[in-house]
Amino acid sequence: MARLEMVSLENIVPEVEPIFKEVEQHFGFIPVLFKTAAHYPPLLEANWNKVKAVMGSGNLASKTKEAIAVLISQDNSCEYCLGAHSMALKSLGFSDAMVAQVKNLNLIEAGYSEQEIALISFARKANSQPHSIPDEEYQQLKALGVSSSDIVEALGVMELFAGFNKFLDALEVKPEF
Repeated sequence: MARLEMVSLENIVPEVEPIFKEVEQHFGFIPVLFKTAAHYPPLLEANWNKVKAVMGSGNLASKTKEAIAVLISQDNSCEYCLGAHSMALKSLGFSDAMVAQVKNLNLIEAGYSEQEIALISFARKANSQPHSIPDEEYQQLKALGVSSSDIVEALGVMELFAGFNKFLDALEVKPEF
């Protein structure tokens, strides 16, 4: 059971209502993550704006961002985000077998390019060992044609999910699916 109750639709403060409406329009429902963050409306708003900026725009393919979300969440043992973003990969047309390939790091078999695999690996290393990334790995990304913007975007996805993972796990928020 979660350590905090979710903010219910009947008990929201006025500044939460338009955010919840936008979240619901996007997902078709309001994920528990946002119902929990709504206890502090400025955080809810900041998190929603960051999700839109990081996951909803940019140059990286959605499948690359979702693979980063899945693997960061798997690395951080966040059941909520791992489940949610495995489902997001399925919504992009991935079969159960392809999602399993992502989770098992069989990224070539899952349809990722060498450039995408390098970015995903870089983001994972930044999550688990940020002080241990040698310059050679950065130079490898550049040699593969990865732009500075793409690197920052991939790290933005990593950072978003590392934060969500810790937020959800500290509050013992369970998936609603």
